[in-house]
Amino acid sequence: MTNRFSETYRRFALQAAVLAWGALVLFWSFYAADYYFMPGDGTASSGPLGRYFQFDPSTDSISTLVGVNAAVFGIVITVVSIIVQLSADRYTGVARMFLRDRLNIYVAAYYVMTCVASVWLSAASHSDYVPRITLLAMLSMTMGGLVITMPYFGYVFWFLEPRTLIAHIRQDAIKRAADGAREEDQSECFEAQAKTLFALEELTDIANNSISGKDKIIASAAVDALKDFAVEYVQLKPQASQTWFSIGPEIRQNPDFVAMDAESLADLEQRRTWIEWKVMRQYLSIYNEALGSMRDITYVIAIDTRYIGEAAAAADDAELIDLVYRYMNSYLRSTLNARDVRTAYNILNQYRKLIESMLLAGRHKAALDGVRHMKYYGLIGFELDLSFITETVAYDSSAIAQIANEVGSPVEKDILAEFLELDRA
Repeated sequence: MTNRFSETYRRFALQAAVLAWGALVLFWSFYAADYYFMPGDGTASSGPLGRYFQFDPSTDSISTLVGVNAAVFGIVITVVSIIVQLSADRYTGVARMFLRDRLNIYVAAYYVMTCVASVWLSAASHSDYVPRITLLAMLSMTMGGLVITMPYFGYVFWFLEPRTLIAHIRQDAIKRAADGAREEDQSECFEAQAKTLFALEELTDIANNSISGKDKIIASAAVDALKDFAVEYVQLKPQASQTWFSIGPEIRQNPDFVAMDAESLADLEQRRTWIEWKVMRQYLSIYNEALGSMRDITYVIAIDTRYIGEAAAAADDAELIDLVYRYMNSYLRSTLNARDVRTAYNILNQYRKLIESMLLAGRHKAALDGVRHMKYYGLIGFELDLSFITETVAYDSSAIAQIANEVGSPVEKDILAEFLELDRA
């Protein structure tokens, strides 16, 4: 995504350069034609450039320059403000992200400086003197302001695309988390925690709003952004300070944390998984929103949860693996309550792949725990008269047992025993 932003900046600069050179070539081609083919009475022998730079102080071109700069700046501000406001009505935090973007700051600063400098230029000209270098500089800056207008509008529309906003939020969240995790000062660390949590909730809001609006592409992008954040966070987690894993006062006031008792909060701190728990909690919220109305999003959530579990296995984070299992179980429980066999089949498929990845990663106890969870929900499915769920669990368990045999897992017999338990009376 960073490469995508860099490519956008390069394209913006290239478009502005092409427009500037095109305008210069067009003007000087016609001006040279006028100079050579239709010369005036006062034409000098110094060539078209020398003739052009003999500015006449009696004209009102400088005051016109001031008006042009102010008018262009006003148009840009008006159009951009309307677009940003429309996006802000749908997605929270848009104005904050827009005002923090480097290119937006640079463009606004450029227009302001051009307007102020042109106002000063209007007072610097006299009837017998024209500051030619200053006037030439201001002509160049005015031309720059005009030629970047269209590329900048294109950049604003690109910036406010939902997928671009999601990428900005994800990058902001991981940056906040990375800075806060390395911060030793408690107050700074707790502030970074709150900002990271806010970014995660923004992604959840986008996903839920997109589900309500039947916008599958944007909802999937928001779900994937949560996964990307979690995977990147797992990689930087070993360098985090102990302070980062303490739940700060602002976090404790969050709706997801405020209802938890002191013992549960202390358990999250001890397991060092409060931020992953928040991501999983957001996933469960989106899952329940999508269940029955947009099944494809539930599949994406299951896939992304598996990716987080695989990242946890690669990072040797046993607590996160356990957390991933808990929320995969929550997905299955919600699905069985809704009696949605099709969704349960897809969730079980991802569950099986997750357990297989544990076996391949050498985490045999975690794989056995996963099989036991699957067996439990297979039996629940049978009790709910959803025999297809039980059959699916049986098939998945047999496939896992086969993988366990191939890798020579020490828990192969235990996995086989759990598989055979499905056939009990």
